[in-house]
Formats: sequence, structure tokens, C-alpha cells
Amino acid sequence: MPYVEASVRRRQLVAAARTALSRDGVPGTSLRAVAAEAGVSLGTMQYVFPSKELLLRAVIEDVVSEIAEVLRDSADLGKGLEHAVRQALVGFWTRLVVGRADLQVMQYELTTYALRAAGQEGLARWQYERYCGVVAEWCQQAAQGAGETCAVPFGRLARVIVASLDGLILQYACDPNDTRAREDLEAVIEMIVSLAGVRRSA
Repeated sequence: MPYVEASVRRRQLVAAARTALSRDGVPGTSLRAVAAEAGVSLGTMQYVFPSKELLLRAVIEDVVSEIAEVLRDSADLGKGLEHAVRQALVGFWTRLVVGRADLQVMQYELTTYALRAAGQEGLARWQYERYCGVVAEWCQQAAQGAGETCAVPFGRLARVIVASLDGLILQYACDPNDTRAREDLEAVIEMIVSLAGVRRSA
């Protein structure tokens, strides 16, 4: 087997894990199954990811990076927080929700798996800390870049955004009604903008 740089191998295994997890679910995905999906030996798999928990953390981090990229690409942060929220939440929905049921169901399964598996509760907590962390940082960058203040702490604003989107995504996964979902998303955006109470810094 030809040598593959460690960072490249890691990305290959995370991509294979996302495919296997989306297809077979979290409980049904083992390190052996991911190794087979990636076309590598179990020994190679275990060298990079000695445990399933470490692999799941890497998958969550990969999803968080994808979310952060979509947020960055969807709005000009120099135009302020309200602009960023309006543009990026629609961009997020279009790129990561519509037609991406496999991604969304996988994320819910990661959470419920961690909450049910003895000793893995911390993984679920860390998952949502990462989601909220990247959103809070993005909100803060948008506000500060435009010389604005926010009426609530950025951490709280991020938690409300994540919680609101979670609810809409779960409903959409159960009943993918595009018209209703878009109307509800617009309502959520208005609530978030109102909560943020954006003002120009003195």
C-alpha cells in the first residue's frame, strides 16, 4: 500500500466515516466498517483513530468546519450582524438542510447515541458546545466588524440560533415541506434579529 500523508489519511477516514454513519447509523457503524468503506486495513484505521469516540469527535469537528465555512461564505460580515443573520441562515438552510437529510439525521443520531451510551454523555455536550461556539464567534465578528453592539451576549444569541434551527430541521426531516419550512425560517430570522437588538456602537 503506498504511503499516504497522515493529514490526508485522516481526512479520507473522516469522509468514509460520514458515509458509513449516514448509511448505517451510529450504532451500526464500527471502526472495521469505516476501514472497509475507506479501503484500508483495520490496523491503519486504529492507528489514526484508536477508538470510536475519537472518530466520532473527528466527524463532529468536520461537520462544524463545514457549518463555519457556509456561514463565512453566505454573508459579508462587514455589513453587520443583521445582514449576516438574514443572509447566512438562508444560505445554511439551502446548502446544509435541503437535500441533505443524511447529514442532519446523522447529527441527531450522534447526539442521541452519546446520550444513551454509558460514559459518552460528554460527547453530546461537546458537540453542541462546538456548534454554539462557532456561531457565537461568527456573530461577534459580524457585529464588531461593523461597529455594532448586540443586546444579548453572543453565546446566548448563538444558543437560540442553534436551538431554533434544530427544531426547524427536525420538522423538515419528518415532513420536507419546502414552502412551510422557508416561511418558518423567515419567522425565526425575524425573532433572532429582534433578540439581537443590533445598535451602532457609541
